[in-house]
Amino acid sequence: MLKLFRAISLLEGVSYLAILSVTLGFISRDFVSLLGMAHGVLFMLYLMISLAVSNKQQWSVVTLFLLFTASVVPLAFIAVEMLLSRQFAKQKLAST
Repeated sequence: MLKLFRAISLLEGVSYLAILSVTLGFISRDFVSLLGMAHGVLFMLYLMISLAVSNKQQWSVVTLFLLFTASVVPLAFIAVEMLLSRQFAKQKLAST
């Protein structure tokens, strides 16, 4: 489940940057509806899976709040990926 959350987190972060790129004029406005739909779906998946993972991993409410906050801050998905990669490494070590 943690691996899936990492993938969704990265995809959601990149889609958010794509939406911001439209605003800055780097990507044509013709793609707004497509990018918006994709980002909306990924954002909802991110929120739902973060709740499931935090329950399974027994993360604190503060960690969950920081994950929610990171979903609306540009480039914060990189910090989330670093946190999740450490968590994944710990989990892998514990299972071996």
